[in-house]
Amino acid sequence: MAAPMRIRQPRNFRDRKDVLNELSDAELIKRYRLDRAGIMLVTDLVRERITNQTERSRAVTPEMKVLVTLRYLATGKMQLCSGDDLGPSQQTVSRVITETLFALSRNEILSQYFKFPVTLENCHTKAVDFQQIAGFPGVIGTIDGTHVRITAPKEFEAEYVNRKRYHSINVQVVFDATYRILDIVARWPGSVHDARILRESSLNQVVFGRGMVPDGYHLLGDSGYPCKKWLLTPYLRPQPGPQSDYNRAHKKTRNVVERGIGQLKRRFHVLHGEIRVTPTAKVCQIIKVCAMLHNICKDRNIRIPAPEDIDEPAEDIEEDYDNAPLAVQQPPLPPVAPRPREGLLYRDEFVNLHFDNDE
Repeated sequence: MAAPMRIRQPRNFRDRKDVLNELSDAELIKRYRLDRAGIMLVTDLVRERITNQTERSRAVTPEMKVLVTLRYLATGKMQLCSGDDLGPSQQTVSRVITETLFALSRNEILSQYFKFPVTLENCHTKAVDFQQIAGFPGVIGTIDGTHVRITAPKEFEAEYVNRKRYHSINVQVVFDATYRILDIVARWPGSVHDARILRESSLNQVVFGRGMVPDGYHLLGDSGYPCKKWLLTPYLRPQPGPQSDYNRAHKKTRNVVERGIGQLKRRFHVLHGEIRVTPTAKVCQIIKVCAMLHNICKDRNIRIPAPEDIDEPAEDIEEDYDNAPLAVQQPPLPPVAPRPREGLLYRDEFVNLHFDNDE
């Protein structure tokens, strides 16, 4: 007896909302962190790379792929992307996000939005902005590291455990006084110290190491970094007078990087909690793309939505692990190499020149 013929069932497709035309700019910013023009700008950056080479009527458009990716970065929750009436299934959402992140994280795209000042004119502009904060002269950026929590990787798992005993990527970031990101390094496991990340970075080896930045302009960093002619750190035991004045101005000015990191993580909640994707290379793509999108928001004067205006469930906002109390005793930091005397002497001369009010 012949087997009965199987009748192919027609596929059922969910209706897709035309959110770009149905939602206002304010509503788009709440859900996707960009207004309509900003979403189209991002789409045009990668349109050729993410356009499906098919004539199928239900193919996911480049605009839809960018919207799904933005929604994921804004919330950190893939299930919200498929539950947003955007149309794609959960499986499609995962594939779309991977494809779009890969396209957006290419160097030729990122380099358009991370511009470190190297000309005299640009350095002067950055320094004027910083000096208005606390009177600290010659600053073009503030630098720090921040940890982005990840799931335990399958390879070299122990290297990703940071000093707070969770798995992370240690991200080096430099902000200017307007909270725009000038440089970002997102590739090092959480156990690696900030000083090593800086030592291996292009900032140290190329930008400042080859004298691309004019003399007299600096970054500000905390005491975890070595003091250099181009990287000024605070005194560990300041003397009353110029050294204490320097430290106060240094702290107030350097707070820009801490507030900037807070802005970045509040804008894109995927960075606020644990990123549950593998491999770690994909996590690094997420971090760099969020940083680029943050700069696009700054260019477009888009404010971070207030917590009460964010269009997502409150329980989906993850804990800030950078400021969480430690569950275990914190191990000591790895030993730091002796500070080069040249940097310390330069700092003393800088303080005497700019913070000694008796002269």
